[in-house]
Amino acid sequence: MTLSLIEAKIVVSYMHPETVPAGETFITEGDAVNTGFMVLLLDGEVLVENITVSRTKPVTVTVLGPGSLIGEMGLLDTGPRSASCTASTDIQCAVLTRDALESLIEEQPAMGAKFLLAVSARIAERYRETQKKLVLFARLAATMQQELDRQT
Repeated sequence: MTLSLIEAKIVVSYMHPETVPAGETFITEGDAVNTGFMVLLLDGEVLVENITVSRTKPVTVTVLGPGSLIGEMGLLDTGPRSASCTASTDIQCAVLTRDALESLIEEQPAMGAKFLLAVSARIAERYRETQKKLVLFARLAATMQQELDRQT
C-alpha cells in the first residue's frame, strides 16, 4: 500500500525537517529511550549496522538512500532500536514523532489509518525479505555442515 501525493503531503505536514551531519549516529541499536520517532530520508545516505551475536564490531546490514523510512518499528511499538543508523553523508530528512503521529490519528483518523497501513506494509515487506535471507543462510549452513561431515 502506498500513499498518493496528496496523502503523503498531509503526513509530511506533521513532520519536521532535520539535517544530520556525516558521521553522526542518530539511531543506536538497543536504545530503549529514544524510540518515539521515524525518519523519512530526503537526501543523502545512511549506513545501517547491527552487532550480531558474539561480535563486538558492527556488521553493515544495508545502505539506505532517499525515500527510505528509518525507525518505523520504534515509532509504532517504542521497543528498543534493532540497528544503528549513521549518516554516511550529510543527510536531509523529515522526522515524524510519536506525538505528531498521535495528532495525525486524532485530527485525521482515516489518513492516520492509511498511513499506519502503509508503514505496516513496509515492515511486512522487510520481514519477508529477511525471511528469504534466513532460508538462504540456513541452506548455506546445511551445505557447509555436509561438506565438513564429509571431510571428517
